[in-house]
Amino acid sequence: MRDATRLARKGILGLKPYVPGKPIEEVQRELGLKEIVKLASNENPNGPSPEAIRAIKAELESIYQYPDPSCTLLRRVVATRLEVREDMITVANGCDNIIYMIGAAFVNEGDEVIMADPTFPVYESVTRIMGGRPVPVKLKNYIHDLDGMAERISPETKLIFLCNPNNPTGTIVPRAALNRFLALLPDHVVLILDEAYFDYISERDYPDGVSLLGGDLNLIALRTFSKIYGLAGLRIGFAVGDGDLIGLLERVREPFPVNRVAQAAALAALRDEAHVERVLRINEEGKAFLYEQFRRLGIDYVPTESNFIFVDFKRDSQEIYDALLKEGVIIRPGSIWDYPTCARITIGTMDENRTLIEKLEVILGGI
Repeated sequence: MRDATRLARKGILGLKPYVPGKPIEEVQRELGLKEIVKLASNENPNGPSPEAIRAIKAELESIYQYPDPSCTLLRRVVATRLEVREDMITVANGCDNIIYMIGAAFVNEGDEVIMADPTFPVYESVTRIMGGRPVPVKLKNYIHDLDGMAERISPETKLIFLCNPNNPTGTIVPRAALNRFLALLPDHVVLILDEAYFDYISERDYPDGVSLLGGDLNLIALRTFSKIYGLAGLRIGFAVGDGDLIGLLERVREPFPVNRVAQAAALAALRDEAHVERVLRINEEGKAFLYEQFRRLGIDYVPTESNFIFVDFKRDSQEIYDALLKEGVIIRPGSIWDYPTCARITIGTMDENRTLIEKLEVILGGI
């Protein structure tokens, strides 16, 4: 019998497939439930801007045509907003796609890639696929241990991924700490600042990655339309960096990385600032409500700068996840990050947040 594993690319057999939050449709099929509250994937529960919906509908008639491969108009608008040159931006099929582009452009077999533990798992997957060696550094008090990461830099280090705010903890690296870290980086290392949750930041001491561009730093910042703009299902994100680094990413870009509908929706979403302000207000109200309720229920939580909260139930979170699932509420258990008593919970609409708390109160009282 044929053994397909011997045909595989070196490094991929040890990969753990990425496990996303359980889809609503799957829960409905398995449990026969009609009403589902999904708080597992950090989606924007308020949905996209009405302007984006109109743009999507208008663009549908043109989907027989290939999209603009360079996303020219979107790059121009983003460049103007960020006050950078257009050649400093590349747009792709979500930040996941950009991370793969980064791996393809920079990581050779044997190169080391430093990242936090835990953090967004795609960093490790891409590193292994490219034949690189992941170098995980444990968080300290749920925050990136920049001193520990600096100590792990070697002549073989090629990339450092810094998710800020970090997924799954929602914590940030403050400006002064990041500046000290940047001063230690050698010129053979590229720092990737993954700022997928940038738009939710309220902390004034947050270091905007785009503002750090220039000089001798090898730095790329990642942003997305999946979160605050509510376009996760269309898959569109972008990277910002000095032109020479972005030029390398362009060399490994797919021929048509972003579909026409996604480009049109992103442009429309950028125009609707009132929708963004509304989403931020609802998120802050939901965060305050959940903080208060978690304290009342005796649930420890990590203060967040994002649209999700990392909690510690001080008991097996898989049991709580399973019990909530039967009640039609989906969260993300912490076992996938080796935090078996913890969970990551997306901040939902106020109705969804109240449903979560009502179900949790019953479940915690019965376990």
